[in-house]
Amino acid sequence: MTTQDPTDTTVPFVLPGPPPIRETLAGWEQWRATRTAFVPAPRLGLATWRMLSPRQRMLHDLHRTATHANLPLQQTPMSQAVAKLMRGRIESNAVKHKPTTRAGVMITGGGYQGKTETACEVAAAFEDAWLELHHYLNPDAVPGTRDLHAPVAYVQTPVTAKPKSTCKAILSFYGADTRRMDLPDLVRQVRDSLHDHGSKALLLDDITRLRMHRADDQDTLDLIRAFMNMHVTLVLIGVDIPGSGLLREGRHDPRTGQWILPTSTRAKTFGLEPTQTERRFDLIELDRFRYDTPQHITAWTSHLAGLEQHLRLLKAPPGMLTDGTMPEYLYRRTDGVVGLLERLVEDGCREAIATGEERLTQTVLDSIAIDLTSAPGRDPDAGEVPTVPAQPTRTRGTVTGSKRKRRRSTVFDDHGPTASGATP
Repeated sequence: MTTQDPTDTTVPFVLPGPPPIRETLAGWEQWRATRTAFVPAPRLGLATWRMLSPRQRMLHDLHRTATHANLPLQQTPMSQAVAKLMRGRIESNAVKHKPTTRAGVMITGGGYQGKTETACEVAAAFEDAWLELHHYLNPDAVPGTRDLHAPVAYVQTPVTAKPKSTCKAILSFYGADTRRMDLPDLVRQVRDSLHDHGSKALLLDDITRLRMHRADDQDTLDLIRAFMNMHVTLVLIGVDIPGSGLLREGRHDPRTGQWILPTSTRAKTFGLEPTQTERRFDLIELDRFRYDTPQHITAWTSHLAGLEQHLRLLKAPPGMLTDGTMPEYLYRRTDGVVGLLERLVEDGCREAIATGEERLTQTVLDSIAIDLTSAPGRDPDAGEVPTVPAQPTRTRGTVTGSKRKRRRSTVFDDHGPTASGATP
């Protein structure tokens, strides 16, 4: 048993455990309940840090590293538009009692642009409010039962999706037994699970893993669209949805701004097409930042200022990420993609702490390579890994610190008679 050092003035810090698996009901609930629980490292000046004991310094540096690795999700003008549309659609559908098909939402954009985190945050905020509204009880529960209440279900589309594997992925979220079930049984089980758990929103991530040239994927898309009969808001998240072929049978309604898709052609065999109602989706793009107008530059700089507030470097000056040419440099390194920016800043902070630089400079960041070749859980063939801008070329003799060694002047050096061409 160890006792705490009475002179230890740093915040008690416990390394976070393994991240929750949001693809299960228990994991989703754990993530939703703890998503804002992380306490960042306190702000210390260099003089205060030097007064700490070696152990305290080590713990504080570890806490700072964890802080930079768990930067909070920042809202952007693009994510705010997505949140407004998605939250409004889920809320409207949740209180709708008409036996009509609920309109869905499609969120598109490039890889590492925050689509998944934005959608999950919106869904979690809705679930928080919905549970509080109903006193954490399922208002649709069968009398005499105690079904788990799960207003939101989050599922990742299987890499090689088929109707059966997609149904099993959804049922896996609820922990349902899928053994010895054929497709009609699986579909009925999905319908019953959504209803029994009071699910109001079904998030299907990485939907563009479907390839429309494959018959199995076409069947899967038809099945997913037929799920809209289950009185649940379908939220499809994917990279470049317009270019993926998912909308090839649809038509755009300029009056409502929605994409209208015809009824499924194959899902009728699953017993999910009792009506000929067309499926409607609101398509919205979560785009990257731009840097070509004063408004875009201002938005990018404001985002950098917000990010800077969460960094814990001992020598960081005000405007570290926003002054001078730093905003343009960071944009050039990340192409305005928030996920790449977070990776660059996180690795840069780690380098700054390790070298004692304790600030982010262009020289420090030049030494950081953004490598996404082995990104876990990403399918490069589906566009989930973006193109990373090239790392700046470092010239010979460049050092990673903010000060470079000044070369000695040799103008007045006496190089001897040989150098001057004289004979001895």
